[in-house]
Amino acid sequence: MNEYHERLIKLLMVKNGQLSYEQARTWVELLWDDFETSYARAGREYKGSEMAERIVTQWIENYGNKLHEFVATNPKYKKFLIQ
Repeated sequence: MNEYHERLIKLLMVKNGQLSYEQARTWVELLWDDFETSYARAGREYKGSEMAERIVTQWIENYGNKLHEFVATNPKYKKFLIQ
């Protein structure tokens, strides 16, 4: 899984230059966990890390450049994302 995360972290850092490596890593972990949790709650069969990587890649492509703004509107995640 580290291989998947490293690719996603690098992609996110390219998309959003305002994030440090640690912040990007935290975002990737949160997004990955969110996907897996949502997929499981929906009662769907887990399709593996490749599927999770594909979905998280889409989220990063679509929203990665704005993720640093997320903390301002969602203080619940502040402890994870503020250094």
